Amino acid sequence: MTVRLKDIALRANVSVMTVSKALRDAPDVSEATKARIRALAQQMGYVPDSAARGLRTRTTRTFGVVISSTTNPIFARVLMAIEQRAQEMGYDLILTHTHNLPEREEHCIYRLLARRVDGIFVSPVYRMSTEARAYQELQQRGTPVVILGHTAPFCAHFVNVETDDVQASYELTRHLLGQGHKRIAFLSGPLVSPWTQERLEGYRRALREHHIEPDDHLVFQAGRTVEDGIQAVSQMIAEKCDATAVQAVNDLVAVGCMRWLIQHGVRIPDDVSVTGFGNLLISENAPRPLTTARQPKFTLGMAAMDAMVALLNHQHPPSRRLPAELLVRQSTGTAPAQCVLSELGSSSPTDD
Repeated sequence: MTVRLKDIALRANVSVMTVSKALRDAPDVSEATKARIRALAQQMGYVPDSAARGLRTRTTRTFGVVISSTTNPIFARVLMAIEQRAQEMGYDLILTHTHNLPEREEHCIYRLLARRVDGIFVSPVYRMSTEARAYQELQQRGTPVVILGHTAPFCAHFVNVETDDVQASYELTRHLLGQGHKRIAFLSGPLVSPWTQERLEGYRRALREHHIEPDDHLVFQAGRTVEDGIQAVSQMIAEKCDATAVQAVNDLVAVGCMRWLIQHGVRIPDDVSVTGFGNLLISENAPRPLTTARQPKFTLGMAAMDAMVALLNHQHPPSRRLPAELLVRQSTGTAPAQCVLSELGSSSPTDD
């Protein structure tokens, strides 16, 4: 049987209005009465009617979250932080996946708008276009939106939280240069993504500071997965790359690179050093514990919630750019006397 406010009022010997105010934490009800009514409500199994409350307050107490996929490990702790704060505030989350498809992202956003969510967190699907209809709709409606990650022209008018990828990548390259590496290959992510561009910029900046002109022949298109890393290092070998170190755009690509190299008899870090980016769980448990940049994922989620709370209060919070930490592990070491990769390209097949 559904427990109503009237039932709690009868048991507590107070008015229905008092019960309603107590459960809403109204200031004109004593703390003792609130505690007694809440205890009774819990004991009787009372469940608030969120739909009715939404009609009264014009809110749904829900946030929408739009990410590529929960299989992307970068989102695990970001979502944990958002969910933790949302629960403390009495909000629920509606999670949707884009699979990095612009048309699916648009469907997710319009579906959340139809559900009348109070705010939306979005990890954008990056594209070359400077405009996107769904983001224009969000702006026109005045929906509170926080971008999880870097902005692009089509979403530049929204507040965002991001990692300082330029500086983190710069520190990774400086670490390799400090180990004596002068020929450092870079396994790039999707070029349309701002995070790829920033990590490539940090790599190039560090090289130039050490009076080494960046060589485009050392930049290889990878992607974002382990399989992409395997394919990219295969291409490196096919092109007889003479690098003594490989800087991968993220940890997954780095792990794919390491797996291929180890399977083909390359010693890490004795023959080749490898770095990643992100400090995913896999990085510490890779074939060789991976030198990487630790993104502050939980802190990013908390910063996103801080921005959302400010937006709900009709404030204008600033975007946040958080530093990453260099973590040096066993996948990097002193540059070898001679390049092994170019020799491998001359003597080994290019297929895995």
